[in-house]
Amino acid sequence: MGIFISLLVFSFLIFFHELGHFIAARFFGVHVEVFSIGFGKRILTKKFGDTEWSLSAIPLGGYVRMKGQDDSDPTIKSYDEDSYNAKTPLQRIVISLAGPFANFLLAFLLYLIVAFIGIQTPLANVGDVIKESPAQLSGLKKGDTIVNIDGNQIKYWQDIGKNTAYNHNEHQLTILRDGKYIDLSITPKLIETKDRFGELKKRYLLGISPNLEAYTTISYSLDKAISFAYNQTVNASQYILESLKRVISGIIPMENLGGVISIVDSTSKVSNIGFVALLMFSALISVNLGVINLLPIPALDGGHVMFHLYELIVRKPASESIMIKLTLLGWAILLSLMLLGFYNDINRLFG
Repeated sequence: MGIFISLLVFSFLIFFHELGHFIAARFFGVHVEVFSIGFGKRILTKKFGDTEWSLSAIPLGGYVRMKGQDDSDPTIKSYDEDSYNAKTPLQRIVISLAGPFANFLLAFLLYLIVAFIGIQTPLANVGDVIKESPAQLSGLKKGDTIVNIDGNQIKYWQDIGKNTAYNHNEHQLTILRDGKYIDLSITPKLIETKDRFGELKKRYLLGISPNLEAYTTISYSLDKAISFAYNQTVNASQYILESLKRVISGIIPMENLGGVISIVDSTSKVSNIGFVALLMFSALISVNLGVINLLPIPALDGGHVMFHLYELIVRKPASESIMIKLTLLGWAILLSLMLLGFYNDINRLFG
């Protein structure tokens, strides 16, 4: 069931991406010949209007084939009024950007739904206390609830880090223990820990972990939900960009690169956790698709934008021979990354 859900989610994300291209193309009067979810042999096709809507055998992507535009052969062109090539460079840029934009919009909407449903958030209740840590030395115990730090009210676990993780000053804590308020003094210790990218970072820590049984569900009003969804979309985009930068620079080893199998497997596992977790993960994957497609690699949307920008600036299209060579190079890069991701996925699956 988890695999079915993950394939359904992945196909929906691809559909939304291609729908962005489709809507923009039709807005500018471009004839869309085929709208396909998946690649390879078409197993289901239905014609609506002038477009063939298809479901293909390999559900690992999708495409919108517009009149006069074919990524597999840049020499195939048409200059009829309703063709892609007859449109201005700026219009073609908008059509190319519409797919990634749709992914960012979808992520925003998914985060918005999550904000309305509610997010499980740990309360400022102490779980485990590390031996010889500042927390133990100050007298903190498992089950204590931190209610105030340096005069700032504390309610959620994340509030503790915001008030203590960035300096080594002594902090004044008020805790609730067995119905009584107790004042404590604590000085964080500079400890080397791994961040979300696996890099070692130094932070000031107290030496405590949250009580996983003490949490609450936070739901947001419309204005705060919009702010939450926007911030989550921006943060997810920054996370993907930072990850790409670290892979390219070699900080993150190439063997950590995952492919479609990893995405499907991870989505399947997340779907077993709960609906909200699935929405959050789907939003992250949607942002990932948006960012990846904006890379200036020929055959990706970012590559199309690069060619159209060149034409917009110099007032003439790029050389056809150069476009063919760059497109072939782009496909070679994409296929190499896909094969590497597939190889890494197989390695991980078999331990």
